[in-house]
Amino acid sequence: MSERGIPCMWMRGGTSKGGYFLADDLPEDIAARDAVLLAVMGSPDPRQIDGMGGADPLTSKVAVVGKSETGADVDYLFLQVSVDKGLVSDAQNCGNMLAGVGPFAVERGLVEIGGDETRVAVHMLNTGKTAVLSVQTPDGQVTYKGDARIDGVPGFSSPISIAFKDTAGSSCGALLPTGNVCDKVDGIDVTLIDNGMPCVVMRAADLGITGAETREELEANADLRGRLEAIRLKVGPMMNLGDVADKTVPKMTMISAGRHGGAIATRTFIPHRCHASIGVLGAVSVATACLLKGSVAAGLAVVPNGKLKALQIEHPLGETTIMVELGDDGSVEGAAILRTARKLFDGRVFA
Repeated sequence: MSERGIPCMWMRGGTSKGGYFLADDLPEDIAARDAVLLAVMGSPDPRQIDGMGGADPLTSKVAVVGKSETGADVDYLFLQVSVDKGLVSDAQNCGNMLAGVGPFAVERGLVEIGGDETRVAVHMLNTGKTAVLSVQTPDGQVTYKGDARIDGVPGFSSPISIAFKDTAGSSCGALLPTGNVCDKVDGIDVTLIDNGMPCVVMRAADLGITGAETREELEANADLRGRLEAIRLKVGPMMNLGDVADKTVPKMTMISAGRHGGAIATRTFIPHRCHASIGVLGAVSVATACLLKGSVAAGLAVVPNGKLKALQIEHPLGETTIMVELGDDGSVEGAAILRTARKLFDGRVFA
């Protein structure tokens, strides 16, 4: 396989970047598949100099896509390839890489063009949930050019809307896996929540920071990183995730009041590096926490009125707006987000 190469499309999906593969083009055996992907990315190596990875968790990602037998159009398996460890993890989903799944599925002929806009129903294998993407397909082909923009990505691209349904408890079995909106761990108030991504939401001030620090400042704060990891290891079993020492979940999000008109400001460790922005599904979980009475976010968040709420989640590179739909009982029924994607190359990669 390594001598003839593997068909692959490299894409930016949202604020992430990685390789998109057809499931049939990778080994069925998981160990063999993971060995191939580690070689493709150049892991383990902090620089990933001998592979395609960009020496950052946000650029060391893989999407595996195939026809679905669940009623959706395609199946999507997200794999996080560790940069400096020989580890490939399917323990989480990725809503940013998800943005590229729609265009990739259309380009590979897995989904027929549906006019100027093509809807792609994606069954997310990591969580068993479904998302519906709307991809721009004028003139019978995918276009990546448009006037949409997202913070963290320069320039403008074609818009891709992503609608999520029934994502509560996708990994932990319940929206609030402990049954509480607020728990205390190592003396810190935390909201343990999973609305598409397992997150530990904490007040930045309780950890001795303002929440306005840069990514570099937070990564240089050894005491903070140590405290976050200690809390993460303790909440793993509490969130039904078991021993998370070698897992990429839960994400650790520190919140503070919005500084630029947003609902809340965030700084997120994923879990050992500080995110340049915030993950899509992580933002959905944080937005949901903002709506829960008694959560650590409730006293800080600015929440608009109405059943359909636009919550701007601030992060180091700007903001991500999550549209949250509430039911008559006030529970979160669905969430949607605008993303963009761009094809970077289409060819063969060598392992």
